[in-house]
Amino acid sequence: MAEARAVLRYVRMSPQKVRLVIDAIRGRGVSEAFTVLKYAPKAAAPVVEKVLHSAVANAARQELGEPESLTVSRAYVDGGPVLKRFQARAMGRANPIHKRTSHVTIVVSPAGKRS
Repeated sequence: MAEARAVLRYVRMSPQKVRLVIDAIRGRGVSEAFTVLKYAPKAAAPVVEKVLHSAVANAARQELGEPESLTVSRAYVDGGPVLKRFQARAMGRANPIHKRTSHVTIVVSPAGKRS
């Protein structure tokens, strides 16, 4: 099956927050997805837009068709490694802080074909 994918790894954002943006573009046409990302009031939107641009460029390199005819067939976010830190608290105590990372994957394919 003809498809192009792009992966951005170790994004310093929580997977839970990136999934909110990814869920908004899954199954949409590429041009519509770019419009959604442009106006999404989330910090993850520019990051996801960057990955989508890369997937479209990969599709153009594989000659899968015009960008207007492509669809976001699959898009998902996996958790990456967690940076573990501590925050000092009162009376010599410490609380853990988990700085989460994400791996973002976007797959585009011609409009008629969805996985």
